Amino acid sequence: MKKIVLAMTGASGMPYGLELIRQLKKHDCLLYLVISDAARTVLSYEADGFETTLGMADHLYNQGQMDAPISSGSFFHSGMIVCPCSMASLSAIANGFGNNLIHRAADVTLKEQRPLVLVPRETPYNRIHLENMLRAHDSGAVILPPCPGFYHLPESKDDLIRHVVGRIMDSLNIENNLFKRWQGVP
Repeated sequence: MKKIVLAMTGASGMPYGLELIRQLKKHDCLLYLVISDAARTVLSYEADGFETTLGMADHLYNQGQMDAPISSGSFFHSGMIVCPCSMASLSAIANGFGNNLIHRAADVTLKEQRPLVLVPRETPYNRIHLENMLRAHDSGAVILPPCPGFYHLPESKDDLIRHVVGRIMDSLNIENNLFKRWQGVP
């Protein structure tokens, strides 16, 4: 059973994080979930009834719980996802500023050379954002902006969300069939 750390920060894009919770649980992952204070605010705007989905996590933490097991490099897990990832969290992670549980868990994920997937939800990017993405990438993170494809002919918003979630899961080697994969031109 894969242990996955998922952090949700205060950027728009909560439907991605909520679907990720549902899909990780469908794939029998042990889920360690951290919700930032700002994420709770954005959740209240973007998702009705989100408490039920958050309750699916095996372990739920707030950003101030620095004594949580995921704050230590000795806690073994299969990978960490920050989805959505605010530009403030991206900056803290890229620059090793571990001032809360999310940033600390990401920092130890990088130092232990485990997979870290950052899903930045901001547009357009300024130079600082791009430099922070490059710094995080050069430290070992996967930068995966939520840019859904259209080759699978999505019919709904949920199809677009599942495409991005499927790509995130692909980055952690979690097999899924959340979207139709490109087969080439017949």
